[in-house]
Formats: sequence, C-alpha cells, structure tokens
Amino acid sequence: MVSECSLFLKGVMLGSTAFALITVFGHLRPGRRNRMHNHEHHHLQAPNKEVLKMSEAERVELSNSIRVYCIILVTHQNVSLWAAVKETWAKHCDKAEFFSSEHVGVFESVTVNETDTWLMIKQASIYASNKYKDQYNWFFLAYPTTFAVIENLKYFLLRKDPSQPFYLGHTERFRSLEYVSVEGGVVLSIESMKRFNRLFTVSSSECPEEETGIWGMAEDLSLAHCLGYEGVLAENAEDEEGKNLFNTKTIGMFIKEAITDYPNDIIEGCCSDMAITFSGLTPDEMQVMMYGVYRLRAFGHIFNDALVFLPPNGSDND
Repeated sequence: MVSECSLFLKGVMLGSTAFALITVFGHLRPGRRNRMHNHEHHHLQAPNKEVLKMSEAERVELSNSIRVYCIILVTHQNVSLWAAVKETWAKHCDKAEFFSSEHVGVFESVTVNETDTWLMIKQASIYASNKYKDQYNWFFLAYPTTFAVIENLKYFLLRKDPSQPFYLGHTERFRSLEYVSVEGGVVLSIESMKRFNRLFTVSSSECPEEETGIWGMAEDLSLAHCLGYEGVLAENAEDEEGKNLFNTKTIGMFIKEAITDYPNDIIEGCCSDMAITFSGLTPDEMQVMMYGVYRLRAFGHIFNDALVFLPPNGSDND
C-alpha cells in the first residue's frame, strides 16, 4: 500500500512538472525579443507598409489629423533633465507642457503644488483635458528621464482610433492587474482621457484625492486601476516582430544585454528600429539620442518617408 501511494505521488509530481514545462515552453515564441512575458491584453502593432501606397494629399491629411499633447512631469530637483527635454524631443510634440511640483523661475511650467507623482498626474490630466480636449486627440505622459521619438509615435498611431477607450505603452503585470509603466511613457486616447477625468466628477470615490490604504500603490498601478473602472484597458505597443516600442531602459542597457544574448545579432537583437521611447537617460544621453535620431545620416542611403512629421514650429527645432 505504501509503495502504491509512493508511485501515485511520484506520478502526480512528474505530471505536474511536465504540465508546467509544456505551459512555459508553449508560451515562448521565436523572434519575440525584448518581451518579459505574454499578456492577456491585446498587443497593438504598428501599421504595415501600406502607407507607402498613399497619395501625397492623403499622407498630409492623415499626418495633420494626429495631434499629440505631451505632459512632462518635473520637480525642482531635476532642472538639468527639464532643460534637456525642453531642448530636444519635446519640440517635436504638437504642444508640450511641463507640470512641476512647485514654481521654478528659470523655466515656464504649470505648477500643480503637489509632490506626490500620482496626484501630479491627476492634476495634469484635469488641466490638459479641460483646456485642450478639442485641440488634441492623443495625450503622451512622460517623466523627464524619458526620450521620445514623436514621429515614431505618430506613425504607430496612424491606424488607431482616438475615439476608442484604450491607453498604451510598455505593459507589465502586478498580480491580476495589467498596467502601462509610466517609466516608458504612457499614451492616452482622447476618449480614455475623458473617462479618466469623468471619475473625478461622477465617481470620485474610485480615484480618491488622498493616497490611503490600497491607494498607496505606485502611480502607474493607480492609473490602471482607475482607468479599468471606466473600461479603459492597458495595451502593449510593439512592432511586427513583437519587439516593444516603449522601453523602460536606456538603449545602452539594451545593447549590453544583446551582446550577451545575441552576440552575432547585436543591433537587430537590441530593440525595434521603430522604437518610440527609451528611459532612464541623463541630460548628456538626451543630447546623444537627439543627434543619433535627428542628425546622423549614413551616406549613400536613401530615405523615403511615407509621412512627414515635422516639429510644429518648423524644421529649425530639430
């Protein structure tokens, strides 16, 4: 009897182990680099090359229809980063405004008089939605340590409907909650902004003003919880190879990882060539990224842009 029980338990253990291995390896897909794990949400991909077939008039009209308002959260402690963002990628937003925890005389900003990042996000959202809801259809939220290629963001949004309730970026999971990491930047459609702000007037109890109890969670988790109450879910942005477009690390860190993981394919193994954001940058790294993205060109290569996304104030802002 004892031996039979022992055999039975061994069988259960082996069966459980085999099931676990099948489950793990069944979720691994070749070519899907730079992804932590699969998620239950949708994986939104960039448009294909069909835009190359559009007429010039169609391209211009579509380009003008995508208007991005950038919200950059800053504090007086990161003035150097503030200056770097102001002089680099922020110029490529249709409009960019800095939201600071307190007044800083050297730079223009919207002062929210809050030191808590979650409360800063809420105040910035209310301000942007009330003032610009009829002027912009996409809202991009970022820290000053984030570098964003706004042209790539607009390209990704070409076939996305801003009247639909969703928000996107680099998705992660905390227990059962899917959320977009603010570290990599967050994009909200105009509909998701409307629903987010409606919580503060119609159902304010779902997004309380003070962080108490369970509301002491990180700002991106709080954002996901509030948006989820209004039916707005997190969506992961990726290219056609499944590589993330919003990144929570610097490009240097990705290259170091690629040297170890893909020694014969470092550049392509690193990250997407249509990447939208990299995070954790210093002011100097911001300038290096600006040079690499907007200045450096390889002689002999022909660049045929399907769409032209220029800075709102002209090409002199590059």
